[in-house]
Amino acid sequence: MTRVGRVERTTKETSVVVEIDLDGTGRVDVSTGVGFFDHMLDQLGRHGLFDLTAKTEGDLHIDTHHTIEDTSLALGAAFKQALGDKRGIVRFANASVPLDESLAQVTVDLSGRPYLVHTEPENMAPMIGSYDTTMTRHILESFVAQAQIALHVHVPYGRNAHHIVECQFKALARALRYACELDPRQTGIPSTKGAL
Repeated sequence: MTRVGRVERTTKETSVVVEIDLDGTGRVDVSTGVGFFDHMLDQLGRHGLFDLTAKTEGDLHIDTHHTIEDTSLALGAAFKQALGDKRGIVRFANASVPLDESLAQVTVDLSGRPYLVHTEPENMAPMIGSYDTTMTRHILESFVAQAQIALHVHVPYGRNAHHIVECQFKALARALRYACELDPRQTGIPSTKGAL
C-alpha cells in the first residue's frame, strides 16, 4: 500500500507543490524562501519519518504570510490524500517533546473533523528572523482545515521563541507519526461510524 499525497496549488500570490510519503524515512527537501519555516518543515518530516517535499514561490516582497499559509494548506491536503480511507491506522496519538526550557504536548485524532486547540506562552518574541511567531497558530489552523484532523497543541512553559515553536513541530511530527501507523490488529476503519 502506497500512502503518498501530492498537491499543487497556484494562485496570484503563490505557487506551491507539496508531496508527502507517510511511510518514508524522514527525507526532506523543502524550499519556501522563509528560512525558519523551512526549518520547521524539516522537523516535521524528519521526526515524523515522512518523506516530505515542499517547493513554494510566493510574494515575499509583500511579506511571508501568503507563502506560509498556502504551503500549510497544501501540506494538509497532501496529508489527507496520503491517508486515504484510513483503514488500519492507529488514529489517536500524543507526544510530549522538550527543547531545553520549553515543552510541547500534542494530541491528535485523525477524525475527519477539523478542530484546533492551541496554547503557547504569551509575550513571546514577535519575530524569529523573517518568521512572525503569530504564524505558528495559523500554520496549524491551515493544516488542520485541509487535513481534517483534530489537533490539540499545548506549550505550558518556555522562554525562547525558537524553542517554543520548534518543540511544537517536533511533537506534532511524533504524534502524527504514531497516529498514522498501521495497527496489525486493526483490519478495518477505527471508528464505530465505519468511516473517518
